[in-house]
Amino acid sequence: MEQDKTGQNPNPNGEESSGSFIKIKKFQFVMLMFLLVFATAGITTFALAFGDEKAVNVGVTERTEFQKLYEAYDKLNENYYKDLKDADLVNGAINGMLDAIGDPYSDYMDEEEAKKFQESISSSFEGIGAEIQEQNGFISIVSPIKGSPAEKAGLQPNDKVLKVNGESIQGMSVTDAVLLIRGKKGTKVTLTIQRSEQSDPREVTITRDEIPIETVYAEMVGNGVAKVQITSFSDDTYNELQKALKDMKDKGMKRLVLDLRQNPGGLLDQAIKISNLFVPKGEVLFQVEDHNGKVEKFVAEDGDKIEVPVAVLIDGGSASASEILAAAVSESNDIPLIGTKTFGKGTVQTAENFTDGSNMKFTTAKWLTPKGNWIHEKGIKPDYEVEMPDYAELPYLNPEKELTESALSEQVKTAEEMLNALGFNPGNVDGFYDEDTKKAVSKFQEQMKLEVTGSLKGDTTIKLMEELRDKLQENDPQVKKAVEILQQQKD
Repeated sequence: MEQDKTGQNPNPNGEESSGSFIKIKKFQFVMLMFLLVFATAGITTFALAFGDEKAVNVGVTERTEFQKLYEAYDKLNENYYKDLKDADLVNGAINGMLDAIGDPYSDYMDEEEAKKFQESISSSFEGIGAEIQEQNGFISIVSPIKGSPAEKAGLQPNDKVLKVNGESIQGMSVTDAVLLIRGKKGTKVTLTIQRSEQSDPREVTITRDEIPIETVYAEMVGNGVAKVQITSFSDDTYNELQKALKDMKDKGMKRLVLDLRQNPGGLLDQAIKISNLFVPKGEVLFQVEDHNGKVEKFVAEDGDKIEVPVAVLIDGGSASASEILAAAVSESNDIPLIGTKTFGKGTVQTAENFTDGSNMKFTTAKWLTPKGNWIHEKGIKPDYEVEMPDYAELPYLNPEKELTESALSEQVKTAEEMLNALGFNPGNVDGFYDEDTKKAVSKFQEQMKLEVTGSLKGDTTIKLMEELRDKLQENDPQVKKAVEILQQQKD
């Protein structure tokens, strides 16, 4: 009941009406609620300041699965013989969870590691230039970057890196290994490499350099055939490729060899855009299957398309995004694949950034080929299997180590195999530096216009490896097969 506009009670007898009674009761109820809230706030404040923190956990769902973790954390902080940093324990716990997954592509980077990683995917970085991964407790080479110190040193896919500067890195995370291997331009790092289970480990000393992120290399190889190599998929790879293709077209390109060998992958969006150039509109590029089994198909759209006949080169260093591209062109456009089986990485990773700048990368899905095949740890088989010559697998020779007459070692045997491949007969290829080996080295030095000493060191060793690399490029059997196949196709 409302009062009249004069503020007087409308009851002429002056007795309390039922409406007034209700108002008083409401006021008392509101005051009671206020006192309860005030008292509760006081108790909570007191508990926070002086009491057991469990007193304020009213309404919070307890995560019982973390009880053991809390207990370990408390016991370490209370009983460890020296002070511990909370951040170290938390970072270690996250690292432990990711290690427990057993996935080499899931990793945690603290704030400093994440910052250095971001620097490494900028326009350039300083190091040896090789993609690495953790595999069965070992750090292995996925692929060296074209023109990098790692490539010049002869590092190859699946080489195991056992030590860095004499320090064992077995069991180390990829992030920690990268930080150990990378360094300033001009500095040296010594890697202990094992090429196969049967071979003896070898030390390879590499001088670090600036590694530019240039990812597309193009050249005409004769008869209207262009060879375009994509070494990885970075921010500008699609634009680089478009520019290279235009340049090749201006030079008379009638057919194209797309070289994805030694390409360890990179950014998925770039692989999608490039795949779209080679696959007709409406055809499937690849599929993604999430942890619930839901599959999403990615389909080629309209836009620029390559109109000339194409062949694609692949090998054991072709991984991840390069495998997506290879599978797309093969299964959705019947473009032939030439070379050897690819690496076999069929998972997709997502990176989550924490507020402190640290980063957690983990696998969130599988990717499948257009026909629904999962190539993880199996790779993609080429339509035409063509092996590289044996000398393409020869390891690096250390230019700083002199090889002279009467020496007996695996390095001598490697040098003899190189000389033999170049047509300089070293006699028996047995690892013994005898008179025949000395004559072969002297003949090589004379022909290359180097100081004739009969021993291998410095410029002679470097020139020997360069000549072998040049021979491989000029007589690349996989490129030759691709050109042969293309010439059989109609324009």
